Amino acid sequence: MRHLLQPLLLLVPQLLQGQLRSGYDRDEAIELLRVNMSFVDRPMEGMHVKPSQRFHRVYRSPEMGLKNMWELHTDDRGTAVIILRGTTVDKVSWLENGYAAMIPAQGEMRLDSSTVFQYHLADDPRAAVHVGWTVGMAFLQRDILPRIDSMHAAGTRDFLIGGHSQGGALSYLLTAHLRQLQRSGRLPADIRFKTYASAAPKPGNTAFAHHYEHHTHGWAFNTINALDWVPEVPMSLQTVDDFNMVNPFSGAKQAMARLPLKQRVVARYVYNKLDKPTRKARRHYTRFMGTAAGSFVRRELPGLQTPPYVESNLYVRTGTIITLLPDSAYLERYPQQRDTPFVNHMLDPYLYLLERWDQAPEP
Repeated sequence: MRHLLQPLLLLVPQLLQGQLRSGYDRDEAIELLRVNMSFVDRPMEGMHVKPSQRFHRVYRSPEMGLKNMWELHTDDRGTAVIILRGTTVDKVSWLENGYAAMIPAQGEMRLDSSTVFQYHLADDPRAAVHVGWTVGMAFLQRDILPRIDSMHAAGTRDFLIGGHSQGGALSYLLTAHLRQLQRSGRLPADIRFKTYASAAPKPGNTAFAHHYEHHTHGWAFNTINALDWVPEVPMSLQTVDDFNMVNPFSGAKQAMARLPLKQRVVARYVYNKLDKPTRKARRHYTRFMGTAAGSFVRRELPGLQTPPYVESNLYVRTGTIITLLPDSAYLERYPQQRDTPFVNHMLDPYLYLLERWDQAPEP
């Protein structure tokens, strides 16, 4: 019996070597950045990012939704990569970013005359997400799910999910969707999903972030360049309505009513000066980035029907953030000039910083 077990025990480390593990792995993050290069059919002059040597493309989707696209890559270790394309030069692709009102993180939307997408990206009914990127993810997941099913049937259990910029935002929402499908039994529980977004903007509000961070701890990351402006958008507006139910602000008006007359007048004046501008700005944001932008979106997707917009615009940074701090060598290589707004955002500076980052955080 001992002679039979000894060869099996020797195989255990080899079997475990191919499995994804919890925690940020710089080499995995670098590979995902390189896989993104697969979307670049014509590299720009001066682009120094070499394609991944570990993963190779086995499928490229057609464009769908608002000019969205994804690819499936694999290696020889039993790992697959779902990579989501970022914003292109096409104005429709940019329209997806600008369609920035919030919708509930659970509900349904009609994609066309024959398809209703039911989604559950967070349990908290207060959770809300970016409508444009949710639309993009809704179209992509229709094509992604059958590929996951077929890969799983063939023996694949490990899936890396990635995307840069808009692709990173889509990675957040796709990860939330796939993990919910696992919890509901639609996807097998033995699949390991691990997410490496990079340069991703903010996908939703605080309630969504809480849910996402709880369910992806150690298994989902967003790598950002500290000088990149894209992870700072969409613009965020916070009102007293955005706090948790138990807070000292919800009863402010009742508390002021109990004050002496002069104090009550002053307190209400100050309160209104602080409260009304943010509410007004929120209405304007929803009007232009929701209603107006949505009218342009429906010209591209005539059958689209989204849920009503949420009265919130509290976009927050979400998930485990891995921050890359540029140094003097970086600034010399990438001069900071206002006429080059994407100098800190492209794959090159991210790869430059990540390859020189030698201290991974604790998982």
